Formats: sequence, structure tokens, C-alpha cells
Amino acid sequence: MNTVTTTLGRAAPAARTSVYVAGFGHKNPIPAGCRVGPLLESGSIQGNDPATGRPAETIEAQCRFMLDNVRRIVEAAGGGTQDIVKITVWMKDRRQRPALNVPWLEMFPDAAARPARHAIIAPELDMGRLIECSFTAWIA
Repeated sequence: MNTVTTTLGRAAPAARTSVYVAGFGHKNPIPAGCRVGPLLESGSIQGNDPATGRPAETIEAQCRFMLDNVRRIVEAAGGGTQDIVKITVWMKDRRQRPALNVPWLEMFPDAAARPARHAIIAPELDMGRLIECSFTAWIA
């Protein structure tokens, strides 16, 4: 994941590495995340029950499964939750925030060291999803 110096003395870009996680995947041929050097970007992360592969029944369960998937993806890329810079969340209804805040505070208990979070209302989430997210991490 380091930069390679070329014969011209310029830094060559680091190789792109796809990140896959057992029990989490997309129907389309895309990885859970992509890392280039220290930068990690995820794809769409849902709150699917790993036992069924389908969205959990409640918003509370979807939030927990979603953030658990975030943790598993960043760890598979060689980092940890402390490396997450920002999480963007899409939710059907703003009233879902309390259900998200409970596992959020468990994952990021230190108010001085939490990543940024942006919530966007997305009434058109499909296939039983009530919430989903993506994240950016910097793994030094």
C-alpha cells in the first residue's frame, strides 16, 4: 500500500485493492470497499441480517447490523473504527436518528474523537431497507 518512486523521481500511485468481507456482499460485481494507499472508501452498506442476507425487521436491528458491517469492512482493510473519517447515512425518516444514535455512541463513545456524520433523507430505499450508509477512512 505504499507509494513507489519511479525512475523519473515522481511518486507512482499506490495500487488499488478491493476489500471483501465474508457474509457481506452486493448483488452486483462490486467489493465492500476499495483502498488506495491509506484511503479507504466503502460501497453501500446495509443493515442486513448476516444469517438471512435480508434487511433486519426493525430499524434498531438494521442500524446495529449496518454499523457492525462498517466495523468489519474497515478491519478487513487493515484499519479500525478509529480510522473512520466520515459516515454518510441515508434513512427513510429523520425520526430514525435515535435508533442510529444508540449503536453509534457504542461504536464512538468519545465525543472528542468521533467521525463526521451526515444523514440524508432517502424515502426511496428499496428491498425493505430503512437505512444504509457509506464511509471514508484514512488508514495510516
